[in-house]
Amino acid sequence: MKHYLSIHDADDLTQWVDEAIALKKEPKKYKSLGADKTICLLFFNNSLRTRLSTQKAAMNLGMDVMVMNFGNEGWALEYGDGTIMGEGKSEHIKEAAQVVSQYCDIVAIRAFAKLQDKIKDEAEEVLEGFTQYASIPVVNMESSVAHPLQALADAITLEENNAKPKPKVVLSWAPHPKALPHAVANSFVKMMKLQNAEFVITHPEGYELDSRITEGCRIEHNQKKALENADFVYVKNWSSYSDYGEVIHQNTDWMMTAEKLDKAKFMHCLPVRRNMVVEDAVLDGNQSLVIEQANNRTFSAQIVLKKILETIK
Repeated sequence: MKHYLSIHDADDLTQWVDEAIALKKEPKKYKSLGADKTICLLFFNNSLRTRLSTQKAAMNLGMDVMVMNFGNEGWALEYGDGTIMGEGKSEHIKEAAQVVSQYCDIVAIRAFAKLQDKIKDEAEEVLEGFTQYASIPVVNMESSVAHPLQALADAITLEENNAKPKPKVVLSWAPHPKALPHAVANSFVKMMKLQNAEFVITHPEGYELDSRITEGCRIEHNQKKALENADFVYVKNWSSYSDYGEVIHQNTDWMMTAEKLDKAKFMHCLPVRRNMVVEDAVLDGNQSLVIEQANNRTFSAQIVLKKILETIK
């Protein structure tokens, strides 16, 4: 495997999930695999779980880790071809990616959507720029339209907590005070389409995700109906896709409550706004899997890095 940019880069999701669960029992088993190898983590946006879990995963594999908060510490990058760099941008992605490639063996990138220009966001100029010009493997630590490390951690969490041959899993939109990207929801949908599950997406009208991603999925605008007999409920906010990046209405009654959740397990990628996205009773209750999900971020990253290291050893 050259890069990990999408959940579809996992050639066998079931096998990867099984291997990741095995890694949890012996996290240092492959520590020699990353000996004398270095990973560089480049953050264009803030992080807690992604940074710490990816660092921990790399260290479990014996790798050296370099971290740079690129937005604050690096030169502003230019991505366009033929651009006259006479204004604010000091460095071009062509040089930056090649230079980083000399310093490390794997580079991992985190760069969110700006939610101002759909075409530009979907072009993934940061992630695609490094993929094009770097000579080393690239890992997506969340990009404009995808968060495949989170989706893999979610798949691990579902497998560990599922007791049915075909569980019902619901992805439910929730209110949020600001516009959020579609990356987590997009990757969760893509991951669920690979599962043997009854999968439902529920959101108010106007918050439809990219139809190319949700094609074939059941979409329900009645949240109560969607949640009936659910085994897992994954709650996440996203802004409008059709009115790109807009918060078209808050719909505060879509907040997840213990009454709505009923007997289902609760999932969320974190961070989460208490009593806005979900009430305290759910987060603090024994049906919440959010801390398990966060722990599984280490092992989703570790299985990805292990697969890449096996190809460059």
